[in-house]
Amino acid sequence: MKVEIPYGKSRLEWEDHKIERVVRSRISKMRPEADQAELVEEAMKSPVESQRLEDLARGKDKAVIIISDHTRPVPSKMILPPMLAALRQGNPHIDITLLVATGCHRLTTKAELVEKLGQEMVETEKILIHDCDDRENQVSLGILPSGAELIVNKLAVECDLLLAEGFIEPHFFAGFSGGRKSILPGICSRKTVLGNHCSHFIDHPKARMGILDENPIHVDMTAAVRMAKLAYIVNVIIDEEKKVIAAFAGDPVAAHRKGCDYLLSYCNVSAEEKADIVITGNGGAPLDQNAYQAVKSMTTAESFAKEGGVIIVCAECADGIGGQFFYRKMKECANLDELMTEIMNTPMEETVPDQWQYQILVRIMKHHHVIMVCNPAIEEEIRAMKLDYATTLKEAVDKARKLVGENSSITVVPDGISVIGMESMGK
Repeated sequence: MKVEIPYGKSRLEWEDHKIERVVRSRISKMRPEADQAELVEEAMKSPVESQRLEDLARGKDKAVIIISDHTRPVPSKMILPPMLAALRQGNPHIDITLLVATGCHRLTTKAELVEKLGQEMVETEKILIHDCDDRENQVSLGILPSGAELIVNKLAVECDLLLAEGFIEPHFFAGFSGGRKSILPGICSRKTVLGNHCSHFIDHPKARMGILDENPIHVDMTAAVRMAKLAYIVNVIIDEEKKVIAAFAGDPVAAHRKGCDYLLSYCNVSAEEKADIVITGNGGAPLDQNAYQAVKSMTTAESFAKEGGVIIVCAECADGIGGQFFYRKMKECANLDELMTEIMNTPMEETVPDQWQYQILVRIMKHHHVIMVCNPAIEEEIRAMKLDYATTLKEAVDKARKLVGENSSITVVPDGISVIGMESMGK
Protein backbone atom coordinates (compact mmCIF):
# COMPACT_ATOMS: atom_id res chain seq x y z
CA MET A 1 0.00 0.00 0.00
CA LYS A 2 1.20 3.50 -0.85
CA VAL A 3 0.47 6.51 1.35
CA GLU A 4 1.19 10.23 1.19
CA ILE A 5 1.72 12.32 4.32
CA PRO A 6 1.54 16.14 4.10
CA TYR A 7 4.96 17.58 4.97
CA GLY A 8 5.58 21.31 4.84
CA LYS A 9 4.29 22.42 1.47
CA SER A 10 4.91 19.02 -0.11
CA ARG A 11 4.29 15.37 0.81
CA LEU A 12 6.25 12.34 1.93
CA GLU A 13 5.45 9.23 -0.09
CA TRP A 14 5.92 5.76 1.30
CA GLU A 15 4.91 2.27 0.23
CA ASP A 16 4.79 -0.84 2.39
CA HIS A 17 2.77 -4.02 2.01
CA LYS A 18 2.46 -4.36 5.80
CA ILE A 19 0.33 -1.25 6.29
CA GLU A 20 -2.87 -2.59 7.79
CA ARG A 21 -4.90 0.58 8.15
CA VAL A 22 -5.00 4.15 6.84
CA VAL A 23 -7.13 6.44 9.00
CA ARG A 24 -8.65 9.59 7.55
CA SER A 25 -11.49 11.85 8.53
CA ARG A 26 -14.49 11.71 6.24
CA ILE A 27 -14.04 15.38 5.40
CA SER A 28 -12.07 14.32 2.34
CA LYS A 29 -15.27 12.72 1.03
CA MET A 30 -17.31 15.91 1.32
CA ARG A 31 -18.42 17.64 -1.84
CA PRO A 32 -19.62 21.18 -1.01
CA GLU A 33 -22.60 22.43 -2.96
CA ALA A 34 -21.02 25.87 -3.49
CA ASP A 35 -17.57 27.39 -3.87
CA GLN A 36 -15.61 28.73 -0.89
CA ALA A 37 -16.75 32.33 -1.07
CA GLU A 38 -20.40 31.34 -1.52
CA LEU A 39 -20.28 29.07 1.52
CA VAL A 40 -19.06 31.93 3.70
CA GLU A 41 -21.59 34.38 2.26
CA GLU A 42 -24.49 31.94 2.72
CA ALA A 43 -23.53 31.38 6.35
CA MET A 44 -23.49 35.12 6.92
CA LYS A 45 -26.94 35.49 5.37
CA SER A 46 -28.39 33.04 7.91
CA PRO A 47 -26.42 33.61 11.13
CA VAL A 48 -26.94 31.33 14.12
CA GLU A 49 -28.82 33.06 16.96
CA SER A 50 -27.70 36.50 15.78
CA GLN A 51 -28.59 39.47 13.63
CA ARG A 52 -26.78 39.84 10.33
CA LEU A 53 -23.43 41.57 10.54
CA GLU A 54 -24.58 44.61 8.58
CA ASP A 55 -27.37 45.10 11.13
CA LEU A 56 -24.95 44.75 14.04
CA ALA A 57 -22.74 47.43 12.46
CA ARG A 58 -25.43 50.10 12.37
CA GLY A 59 -24.77 52.82 14.91
CA LYS A 60 -21.33 51.46 15.81
CA ASP A 61 -18.23 53.66 15.48
CA LYS A 62 -15.40 51.18 16.02
CA ALA A 63 -15.23 47.51 15.08
CA VAL A 64 -12.43 45.04 15.75
CA ILE A 65 -12.12 41.75 13.88
CA ILE A 66 -9.89 39.25 15.64
CA ILE A 67 -8.01 37.28 12.99
CA SER A 68 -5.78 34.23 13.24
CA ASP A 69 -1.99 34.41 13.20
CA HIS A 70 0.70 32.77 11.07
CA THR A 71 0.40 29.39 12.83
CA ARG A 72 -3.14 28.70 11.64
CA PRO A 73 -4.24 27.74 8.10
CA VAL A 74 -7.36 29.90 8.32
CA PRO A 75 -8.40 30.96 4.78
CA SER A 76 -8.71 34.63 5.77
CA LYS A 77 -8.80 35.73 2.13
CA MET A 78 -12.16 33.97 1.86
CA ILE A 79 -13.60 35.08 5.21
CA LEU A 80 -12.56 38.68 5.73
CA PRO A 81 -13.76 40.34 2.48
CA PRO A 82 -17.46 39.54 3.10
CA MET A 83 -17.09 40.52 6.76
CA LEU A 84 -15.53 43.86 5.83
CA ALA A 85 -18.17 44.42 3.15
CA ALA A 86 -21.03 43.69 5.56
CA LEU A 87 -19.63 46.08 8.17
CA ARG A 88 -19.29 48.88 5.64
CA GLN A 89 -22.72 48.18 4.21
CA GLY A 90 -24.18 48.62 7.69
CA ASN A 91 -22.08 51.73 8.38
CA PRO A 92 -19.89 53.18 5.59
CA HIS A 93 -17.96 55.25 8.13
CA ILE A 94 -17.19 52.53 10.63
CA ASP A 95 -13.56 52.37 11.85
CA ILE A 96 -12.28 48.78 11.47
CA THR A 97 -9.14 47.23 12.95
CA LEU A 98 -7.88 43.71 12.31
CA LEU A 99 -6.38 42.37 15.55
CA VAL A 100 -4.02 39.43 15.02
CA ALA A 101 -4.60 36.82 17.74
CA THR A 102 -1.11 35.55 18.48
CA GLY A 103 -1.89 34.14 21.93
CA CYS A 104 1.57 33.44 23.36
CA HIS A 105 3.14 32.82 19.94
CA ARG A 106 5.82 35.06 18.50
CA LEU A 107 4.59 38.16 16.68
CA THR A 108 3.46 37.66 13.08
CA THR A 109 5.75 39.23 10.49
CA LYS A 110 4.62 41.51 7.68
CA ALA A 111 5.58 38.88 5.14
CA GLU A 112 3.39 36.35 6.91
CA LEU A 113 0.52 38.83 6.95
CA VAL A 114 0.90 39.38 3.21
CA GLU A 115 0.85 35.64 2.58
CA LYS A 116 -2.21 35.26 4.77
CA LEU A 117 -4.25 38.31 3.77
CA GLY A 118 -2.81 39.42 0.45
CA GLN A 119 -0.84 42.57 -0.31
CA GLU A 120 -3.90 44.76 -0.90
CA MET A 121 -5.53 44.02 2.45
CA VAL A 122 -2.26 44.54 4.31
CA GLU A 123 -1.79 47.92 2.64
CA THR A 124 -5.36 49.19 2.97
CA GLU A 125 -6.67 47.84 6.29
CA LYS A 126 -5.65 48.87 9.80
CA ILE A 127 -3.86 45.91 11.42
CA LEU A 128 -2.56 45.46 14.97
CA ILE A 129 -0.65 42.42 16.23
CA HIS A 130 -1.48 41.32 19.77
CA ASP A 131 1.43 41.02 22.20
CA CYS A 132 0.62 38.93 25.26
CA ASP A 133 3.39 40.64 27.25
CA ASP A 134 2.35 44.23 26.50
CA ARG A 135 0.58 44.82 29.81
CA GLU A 136 0.15 48.57 29.15
CA ASN A 137 -2.25 47.77 26.32
CA GLN A 138 -4.30 45.21 28.23
CA VAL A 139 -7.20 45.47 30.66
CA SER A 140 -8.67 43.15 33.29
CA LEU A 141 -12.28 42.06 32.84
CA GLY A 142 -12.61 40.11 36.07
CA ILE A 143 -12.26 36.53 37.27
CA LEU A 144 -13.00 33.41 35.20
CA PRO A 145 -14.85 30.37 36.63
CA SER A 146 -11.49 28.70 37.35
CA GLY A 147 -10.36 31.63 39.47
CA ALA A 148 -7.90 32.91 36.89
CA GLU A 149 -7.97 36.60 35.94
CA LEU A 150 -9.18 37.50 32.44
CA ILE A 151 -6.83 40.11 30.98
CA VAL A 152 -7.38 41.02 27.32
CA ASN A 153 -6.12 43.40 24.66
CA LYS A 154 -7.41 46.90 25.37
CA LEU A 155 -8.41 47.41 21.73
CA ALA A 156 -11.03 44.67 22.03
CA VAL A 157 -12.56 46.35 25.08
CA GLU A 158 -12.60 49.88 23.69
CA CYS A 159 -14.42 49.04 20.44
CA ASP A 160 -18.20 49.09 19.93
CA LEU A 161 -18.36 45.80 18.06
CA LEU A 162 -16.03 42.84 18.60
CA LEU A 163 -15.93 40.12 15.94
CA ALA A 164 -13.73 37.16 15.03
CA GLU A 165 -12.88 34.90 12.13
CA GLY A 166 -11.40 31.44 12.48
CA PHE A 167 -11.60 27.79 11.63
CA ILE A 168 -12.75 24.71 13.49
CA GLU A 169 -10.64 21.58 13.80
CA PRO A 170 -10.12 19.00 16.55
CA HIS A 171 -7.91 20.40 19.31
CA PHE A 172 -5.81 18.23 21.56
CA PHE A 173 -6.96 19.73 24.87
CA ALA A 174 -9.59 22.40 24.11
CA GLY A 175 -11.80 19.88 22.28
CA PHE A 176 -11.98 21.98 19.13
CA SER A 177 -10.27 25.08 17.85
CA GLY A 178 -12.14 28.19 16.73
CA GLY A 179 -14.88 30.25 18.34
CA ARG A 180 -13.92 31.17 21.88
CA LYS A 181 -10.20 30.57 21.26
CA SER A 182 -10.09 33.89 19.40
CA ILE A 183 -10.43 35.51 22.83
CA LEU A 184 -8.66 32.98 25.06
CA PRO A 185 -5.82 32.47 24.32
CA GLY A 186 -5.96 34.64 21.17
CA ILE A 187 -5.89 38.15 22.62
CA CYS A 188 -5.21 37.51 26.31
CA SER A 189 -2.24 38.32 28.50
CA ARG A 190 0.34 35.64 29.10
CA LYS A 191 -0.87 35.42 32.71
CA THR A 192 -4.40 34.52 31.60
CA VAL A 193 -3.23 31.97 29.05
CA LEU A 194 -0.95 30.26 31.55
CA GLY A 195 -3.79 30.02 34.06
CA ASN A 196 -6.11 28.46 31.48
CA HIS A 197 -3.44 25.93 30.48
CA CYS A 198 -2.53 24.86 34.02
CA SER A 199 -1.40 21.30 34.75
CA HIS A 200 -4.59 20.08 36.41
CA PHE A 201 -6.75 21.35 33.54
CA ILE A 202 -4.49 19.66 30.99
CA ASP A 203 -4.57 16.47 33.06
CA HIS A 204 -8.39 16.51 33.29
CA PRO A 205 -9.92 13.49 31.50
CA LYS A 206 -12.32 15.77 29.60
CA ALA A 207 -9.51 18.00 28.27
CA ARG A 208 -9.15 15.91 25.12
CA MET A 209 -9.87 16.05 21.40
CA GLY A 210 -13.51 16.41 20.49
CA ILE A 211 -14.77 17.07 24.03
CA LEU A 212 -16.44 20.35 25.02
CA ASP A 213 -18.88 19.43 27.77
CA GLU A 214 -17.25 19.46 31.22
CA ASN A 215 -13.90 20.38 29.68
CA PRO A 216 -12.53 22.95 32.18
CA ILE A 217 -10.43 24.64 29.52
CA HIS A 218 -13.48 25.14 27.30
CA VAL A 219 -15.57 26.37 30.26
CA ASP A 220 -13.12 29.20 30.97
CA MET A 221 -12.78 30.04 27.27
CA THR A 222 -16.54 30.30 26.87
CA ALA A 223 -16.81 32.55 29.91
CA ALA A 224 -14.08 34.75 28.41
CA VAL A 225 -16.18 35.19 25.25
CA ARG A 226 -19.12 36.58 27.19
CA MET A 227 -16.98 38.72 29.48
CA ALA A 228 -15.15 40.25 26.50
CA LYS A 229 -18.48 40.75 24.68
CA LEU A 230 -17.50 38.99 21.50
CA ALA A 231 -20.58 39.62 19.38
CA TYR A 232 -20.25 37.61 16.19
CA ILE A 233 -17.97 35.07 14.49
CA VAL A 234 -17.42 33.55 11.08
CA ASN A 235 -15.78 30.14 11.43
CA VAL A 236 -15.08 27.67 8.66
CA ILE A 237 -14.16 24.02 8.27
CA ILE A 238 -11.43 23.23 5.76
CA ASP A 239 -10.35 20.11 3.89
CA GLU A 240 -6.87 18.66 3.41
CA GLU A 241 -6.23 21.21 0.68
CA LYS A 242 -7.04 24.01 3.17
CA LYS A 243 -10.19 24.91 1.21
CA VAL A 244 -13.48 25.94 2.83
CA ILE A 245 -16.03 23.12 2.82
CA ALA A 246 -18.46 24.47 5.44
CA ALA A 247 -19.06 27.79 7.19
CA PHE A 248 -20.85 28.95 10.33
CA ALA A 249 -21.63 32.52 11.36
CA GLY A 250 -23.42 34.27 14.19
CA ASP A 251 -23.38 34.05 17.98
CA PRO A 252 -19.84 33.06 19.06
CA VAL A 253 -21.01 30.23 21.32
CA ALA A 254 -23.98 28.89 19.37
CA ALA A 255 -22.41 29.14 15.90
CA HIS A 256 -19.19 27.56 17.12
CA ARG A 257 -21.04 24.69 18.77
CA LYS A 258 -23.02 24.06 15.61
CA GLY A 259 -19.77 23.90 13.64
CA CYS A 260 -18.17 21.55 16.19
CA ASP A 261 -21.14 19.18 16.12
CA TYR A 262 -21.04 19.18 12.33
CA LEU A 263 -17.30 18.46 12.22
CA LEU A 264 -17.52 15.76 14.87
CA SER A 265 -19.74 13.66 12.64
CA TYR A 266 -16.94 13.56 10.04
CA CYS A 267 -13.88 13.20 12.29
CA ASN A 268 -14.90 10.28 14.53
CA VAL A 269 -12.87 7.15 13.79
CA SER A 270 -12.86 3.97 15.86
CA ALA A 271 -9.66 3.57 17.85
CA GLU A 272 -10.52 0.17 19.31
CA GLU A 273 -8.00 -1.56 17.05
CA LYS A 274 -4.49 -0.66 18.22
CA ALA A 275 -1.28 -0.87 16.19
CA ASP A 276 2.36 -1.52 17.10
CA ILE A 277 3.46 1.40 14.90
CA VAL A 278 1.45 4.53 14.17
CA ILE A 279 2.65 7.00 11.54
CA THR A 280 1.17 10.48 11.43
CA GLY A 281 1.75 14.13 10.54
CA ASN A 282 0.45 17.58 11.34
CA GLY A 283 -1.27 18.18 8.00
CA GLY A 284 1.65 20.06 6.45
CA ALA A 285 2.36 23.78 6.58
CA PRO A 286 1.72 25.87 8.57
CA LEU A 287 0.76 23.45 11.33
CA ASP A 288 3.94 21.39 11.06
CA GLN A 289 6.24 24.41 11.19
CA ASN A 290 7.88 23.38 14.47
CA ALA A 291 8.25 20.51 16.93
CA TYR A 292 6.06 22.32 19.46
CA GLN A 293 3.07 22.11 17.11
CA ALA A 294 3.86 18.49 16.21
CA VAL A 295 2.73 17.36 19.66
CA LYS A 296 -0.85 17.82 18.42
CA SER A 297 -0.73 14.96 15.93
CA MET A 298 1.09 12.81 18.49
CA THR A 299 -2.05 12.89 20.64
CA THR A 300 -4.04 11.43 17.76
CA ALA A 301 -1.44 8.74 17.18
CA GLU A 302 -1.53 8.03 20.93
CA SER A 303 -5.15 6.91 20.69
CA PHE A 304 -4.35 4.39 17.93
CA ALA A 305 -1.11 2.98 19.37
CA LYS A 306 -0.65 -0.06 21.58
CA GLU A 307 0.92 0.40 24.99
CA GLY A 308 4.68 0.44 24.36
CA GLY A 309 4.16 0.99 20.64
CA VAL A 310 6.08 3.38 18.39
CA ILE A 311 4.75 6.72 17.15
CA ILE A 312 6.38 8.22 14.05
CA VAL A 313 5.63 11.89 13.44
CA CYS A 314 6.39 13.50 10.08
CA ALA A 315 6.66 17.28 10.53
CA GLU A 316 8.96 19.49 8.49
CA CYS A 317 9.71 21.88 11.40
CA ALA A 318 10.95 24.59 9.05
CA ASP A 319 10.71 27.03 11.96
CA GLY A 320 12.73 24.80 14.30
CA ILE A 321 11.69 23.55 17.72
CA GLY A 322 9.23 26.31 18.62
CA GLY A 323 8.94 27.23 22.29
CA GLN A 324 12.33 27.64 23.94
CA PHE A 325 10.99 26.75 27.38
CA PHE A 326 9.44 23.65 25.81
CA TYR A 327 12.88 22.68 24.53
CA ARG A 328 14.79 23.51 27.70
CA LYS A 329 12.53 21.60 30.09
CA MET A 330 12.64 18.46 27.94
CA LYS A 331 16.41 18.73 27.53
CA GLU A 332 17.30 19.56 31.13
CA CYS A 333 15.03 17.15 33.02
CA ALA A 334 16.75 14.15 34.58
CA ASN A 335 13.94 11.85 33.47
CA LEU A 336 10.29 11.95 32.41
CA ASP A 337 8.87 10.86 35.75
CA GLU A 338 10.67 13.64 37.56
CA LEU A 339 9.46 16.23 35.08
CA MET A 340 5.85 15.05 35.29
CA THR A 341 5.96 15.24 39.09
CA GLU A 342 7.25 18.80 38.86
CA ILE A 343 4.46 19.72 36.41
CA MET A 344 1.66 18.27 38.52
CA ASN A 345 2.97 20.05 41.63
CA THR A 346 2.86 23.43 39.90
CA PRO A 347 -0.11 25.58 41.07
CA MET A 348 -2.28 27.37 38.47
CA GLU A 349 -0.83 30.79 39.28
CA GLU A 350 2.71 29.47 38.80
CA THR A 351 2.16 27.81 35.41
CA VAL A 352 5.15 28.48 33.17
CA PRO A 353 5.32 29.03 29.38
CA ASP A 354 4.95 25.90 27.25
CA GLN A 355 4.18 23.75 30.32
CA TRP A 356 1.04 22.28 28.73
CA GLN A 357 2.94 21.24 25.62
CA TYR A 358 5.71 19.38 27.38
CA GLN A 359 3.19 17.94 29.86
CA ILE A 360 1.31 16.29 27.00
CA LEU A 361 4.56 15.24 25.29
CA VAL A 362 5.80 13.61 28.50
CA ARG A 363 2.45 11.83 28.91
CA ILE A 364 2.85 10.34 25.43
CA MET A 365 6.54 9.48 25.79
CA LYS A 366 5.92 7.61 29.04
CA HIS A 367 3.86 5.08 27.06
CA HIS A 368 5.33 5.22 23.54
CA HIS A 369 8.65 5.52 21.75
CA VAL A 370 8.44 8.65 19.55
CA ILE A 371 10.46 9.12 16.36
CA MET A 372 10.50 12.48 14.58
CA VAL A 373 11.02 12.73 10.81
CA CYS A 374 11.83 16.40 10.38
CA ASN A 375 14.28 19.12 9.36
CA PRO A 376 17.83 17.68 9.68
CA ALA A 377 19.03 21.03 11.04
CA ILE A 378 17.31 20.30 14.37
CA GLU A 379 18.38 16.67 14.80
CA GLU A 380 20.62 17.53 17.75
CA GLU A 381 17.83 19.43 19.52
CA ILE A 382 15.32 16.64 18.87
CA ARG A 383 17.63 14.07 20.43
CA ALA A 384 18.41 16.41 23.34
CA MET A 385 14.67 16.45 24.09
CA LYS A 386 14.84 12.65 24.51
CA LEU A 387 12.97 12.05 21.26
CA ASP A 388 14.29 9.75 18.55
CA TYR A 389 15.13 11.11 15.09
CA ALA A 390 15.12 9.76 11.54
CA THR A 391 16.12 11.44 8.29
CA THR A 392 13.51 9.61 6.21
CA LEU A 393 10.23 7.84 6.82
CA LYS A 394 11.78 4.56 5.71
CA GLU A 395 14.56 4.96 8.27
CA ALA A 396 11.96 5.68 10.96
CA VAL A 397 9.95 2.55 10.09
CA ASP A 398 13.11 0.41 10.09
CA LYS A 399 13.94 1.74 13.56
CA ALA A 400 10.43 1.08 14.78
CA ARG A 401 10.48 -2.50 13.55
CA LYS A 402 13.71 -3.15 15.41
CA LEU A 403 11.94 -2.03 18.57
CA VAL A 404 8.59 -3.82 18.21
CA GLY A 405 9.24 -6.57 15.66
CA GLU A 406 9.49 -7.07 11.91
CA ASN A 407 5.88 -8.24 11.66
CA SER A 408 4.50 -5.29 13.60
CA SER A 409 1.09 -3.92 12.68
CA ILE A 410 1.12 -0.43 11.13
CA THR A 411 -1.58 2.24 11.13
CA VAL A 412 -1.10 5.46 9.17
CA VAL A 413 -2.96 8.69 10.05
CA PRO A 414 -1.76 11.04 7.27
CA ASP A 415 -3.31 14.14 8.86
CA GLY A 416 -3.35 13.65 12.61
CA ILE A 417 -4.92 17.04 13.19
CA SER A 418 -8.16 16.08 11.44
CA VAL A 419 -8.99 12.81 13.18
CA ILE A 420 -10.54 12.01 16.57
CA GLY A 421 -10.01 8.48 17.87
CA MET A 422 -13.36 7.36 19.33
CA GLU A 423 -11.77 6.33 22.60
CA SER A 424 -10.95 10.01 23.24
CA MET A 425 -14.62 10.93 23.03
CA GLY A 426 -16.81 11.86 25.96
CA LYS A 427 -20.48 12.64 26.35
